[in-house]
Amino acid sequence: MTGADRPGDRRARRSRKGEELMVPRAEFASYYGRPVIKAPSWSARDIAGYFFLGGLAGAGSVLAAGAQLTGRTTLATGMKVTSLAAVSLSAAALVHDLGRPARFGNMLRVIKPTSPMSVGSWLLSGYGPAAGAAAVCAVSGRLPRAGAAATAAAAALGPAVATYTAVLAADTAVPAWHGAHRELPYLFAASATAAASGTALVLAPPRETAPVRCAAVLAAAADAAAMRAAKRRLGMVAETYREGRAGRLLRGAELLLGAGAVTAALGAHRSRTAAVAAGLALLAGSACTRFGVFAAGIASAQDPAYTVVPQRAAMNPSGGPGPDPATARPDGRTEQQASD
Repeated sequence: MTGADRPGDRRARRSRKGEELMVPRAEFASYYGRPVIKAPSWSARDIAGYFFLGGLAGAGSVLAAGAQLTGRTTLATGMKVTSLAAVSLSAAALVHDLGRPARFGNMLRVIKPTSPMSVGSWLLSGYGPAAGAAAVCAVSGRLPRAGAAATAAAAALGPAVATYTAVLAADTAVPAWHGAHRELPYLFAASATAAASGTALVLAPPRETAPVRCAAVLAAAADAAAMRAAKRRLGMVAETYREGRAGRLLRGAELLLGAGAVTAALGAHRSRTAAVAAGLALLAGSACTRFGVFAAGIASAQDPAYTVVPQRAAMNPSGGPGPDPATARPDGRTEQQASD
């Protein structure tokens, strides 16, 4: 055995000043092709539905407050009731996924600002009663001052309720979510606004929906822009947003949101039928966005390449071959670099 062949001296395997490697560089592979990280065990129906319904509730409360301030009483009442129903169903979906209702109560024992789940649990606990009080006062016509205060409180918490699920997803190790941690909150905010605008177009008469129609157009444009930005940042991981079930859902979301926005802008002010059609398209498009993002995350966690390859690229941004794992030191340098 020569000195270069001894296990203790592997520097001969490295190329020096452009020389060819004596041993070909190993290609990426995981242990028996198994995932590197464990995919979330969340149910798509429960958690993706929880994402969608929470966004609808939060954005709906903001629209309800604006409608109340501008004297659009039918729109305000409809959105308050919708927000209460959406947050109730959202909480039910979360509890169903947790398995036991007591687990939700356990999350309220402490408040941990660094935990999106803890903060989100407290947000729901504060938002739910406010949305409920606003809806009850609006329907019954009693306690108008209490109803106005509850409406304001729900509207103040609404944006956080609509977007904290994006922070919750991005806080995981799932590549398709964590890699887009900057864009996901904007995407979820746009999706929530589209859903709330669609609901308002379905429930309210056209004479009260002028601001809603503007919101629908802006939401559809913001959704498309945020999705494009997320795909640019994700690089190869963006394949999970284009392929499989996630790709089909997100392409459907783009078509539905675009069609809903165009119909809302051009025909919803004249025709009740057009307004309902636009609203349903916006609601369906928003739901497709949430379910598509969820499906992309699961797909990226199940394929080990989406975990390892981007990490290696981040460690070697120059695009070169990078250090050989066989001779790399804990500090990231090779043995040759350390000796020099």
